[in-house]
Order: sequence, then structure tokens, then C-alpha cells
Amino acid sequence: MRVSTTLSGYIGRQFALALIGFLALFMIVVYMFDAIELLRRAASRPEASTGLVLRMALLKLPYMAEQLAPFVVLFAAIITFWRLTRSHELTVARAAGVSVWQFLLPVVAVAALFGMFKITVINPAAAVLYAGYERMEAQLLRGSSSLLAVSENGFWLRQIDDQGNSVVHARRVTSAEMALYDVIIFNFEGKDRFIGRVDAAKAVLAPGYWDVSDAWITAPNRPSRFERSYRVPTNMTAEQIQDSFSSPETISFWELPGFIRLLEAAGFSATRHRLHWHQLLAIPLLLSAMVLIAATFSLRPHRRGGTSLLIGSGVGAGFLLFFVSSLVGALGQSAAIPVILAAWSPAAVSAMLGVALLLHLEDG
Repeated sequence: MRVSTTLSGYIGRQFALALIGFLALFMIVVYMFDAIELLRRAASRPEASTGLVLRMALLKLPYMAEQLAPFVVLFAAIITFWRLTRSHELTVARAAGVSVWQFLLPVVAVAALFGMFKITVINPAAAVLYAGYERMEAQLLRGSSSLLAVSENGFWLRQIDDQGNSVVHARRVTSAEMALYDVIIFNFEGKDRFIGRVDAAKAVLAPGYWDVSDAWITAPNRPSRFERSYRVPTNMTAEQIQDSFSSPETISFWELPGFIRLLEAAGFSATRHRLHWHQLLAIPLLLSAMVLIAATFSLRPHRRGGTSLLIGSGVGAGFLLFFVSSLVGALGQSAAIPVILAAWSPAAVSAMLGVALLLHLEDG
């Protein structure tokens, strides 16, 4: 298949300009609506000033731009093909012997390159900013102050209640029963006044407390004492602990594999994070599929009529794909279907469907 560099450059440039334009437009609209929603949520919290709320919306904006990328590509491709069809440029190209695959190639290439740029450059920056947004949102709007982290040294949890706060460390965790092994619990009064330490072989989460086994209790100016069974109050549940992990969206594409290994080594499920990583890998294919879907619904010659209906159908197909992707992702997150299938099937099926429809329209 011979590809004209001049024609390919022209079509690719038209699509890239439309892509940039729609991305800017969508980001402006999303920022306005998100800022309004955050201002509504912050209305009852005097410590959340307007400046802080607007900053939160700005921190969240790159993440929202990531979520909107498939729709940006879909709309940009539809408008590009519609303009080229309406001005009869594609009609002339076809009359000169250029097939649909030849003028689709530069658009698919630009979409795939945009997808790779998104996951390797945009995603790391968006993850850092979204992590800052989540911290501010938890402190200012939800009043959450419990912190959890997993590192090579094990599991760390900070829990805060009316009596004070404590820091829990464990070498190993079994998430099924939320049992900690090789446990150290540091107890504080207020913010930083140390009042005691508990060293134990095991601690199991029960309603309202940690049930600690074989514990040595140490306090300042007091001798250590041994307790076969000891209770440490907590206001956290197993679900809250699981939800306290860094969400996949706050971790860079480059750091996700290492974090997944840490989670699994600590005894926790990394299904959410593994699913998110594979979904990121599938982005170039998904964006290319969006181009094929857009071409299916917007390459008919203008003289045949029904252009508005066809473009509307293309937009509807894009939203249907988003709904199906969300549904399949939820099934993958619940382990109802394999993670790889949940992450890759929407993009793969959409791409195959787009190719099949184009083959039918082009070659009958």
C-alpha cells in the first residue's frame, strides 16, 4: 500500500489540531463544573476557602483530562472526517485511487502516539497532582485523617481517635481476616506525646479494637509487662483499611508494577492496581479504535444525507463503549473475570468491530 506523505501529513495535521482544540475545550468545561461541585461541597466547611477549592479543581484537572481522552479523540476524528468529506477532499482522494485505509493511517498513527504520550508523560504528572487533590479532599471535605502505606519494610497504618493516635507497623498481613504479624504499635497522646508501645506476634482486627496476641506492653518510666491477650482500640474497619491504600490513579504508570509487587508481598490484593496498569497499556489501542468508530459513522459522502444522524450515532457508540468498558472494568475489579480480559477486551473488540464495519462499507 503506497502512502502519500503530503496527503498523510495534511490529514494528520488536521486531526492533531482538532484534537488539541477539543482537549482544551473539554478541560475548560470540566474545570468549571468540577469547581462548582467542589464549592458546593465546601460550603459547610469554613476552613475550605475559595482559593483552596479552585486549587483542588486545578489539581484534579489532568486526571479528568485523562478520563476524557477517548471522547476527545472520538470527537476530533468525527469532526476531521466530516470536514474532509463535506469539502469533498476525501472524494477527490478516493477518485485518485487513495483507499480509506491510506487516509485513515495518519489519523490512527496520531491517536496511537497521543495514547503513548498520555501513559508515559501525562499520566505520571496527573498521578502526582491527583494524589495532592485526594489528600486535600480527604482533609478538607471528608475530615479523614487515617493514613496507610505499604513499603519494603512492611505495612504502616496511622489511626486517630478522640483519645489520641497510634501508628501500627507489621511485617506481614493476611487481608482475608485482616491479621497482622510481627506487630509494633506506637501509642501517642494528642499529636506527638509518646505514651507507650506494644510489641506482639499477631494482631487481628475485630469490631472496635485490635485483638493482640502475646503482647509486650512498654510505657515510659514503667517496667514492661507481658499480656497473653490485649486490646488496642481502633475506629477503623477492614473495608476502610483496604480503601485507604493509594488509589491506582495516584500512582504513576512507571511506579505501578513496583507498587503491585509491594502490595502482594504484604499480603493484600493488587487487583485494582493491576487492572489499572493494563488499562493504561491498552490506551493506544483504545484511542485507535475510537478513530475507526468515528470513521465508520462520518465517512459517508455528504450528498447522501443523514450526516447529523450518522455523527450522532458515532457519539452514541462512543458513550456505549465507555459504559461497556466501565462495566467490564467493574467485573475485572471484583475478580469475576480475568484482569487482562477486563482491561483489553473493550479496546480489542472495538478495534475489530471498527475494522469489520469499514471493510463492509469500503469493499462491500
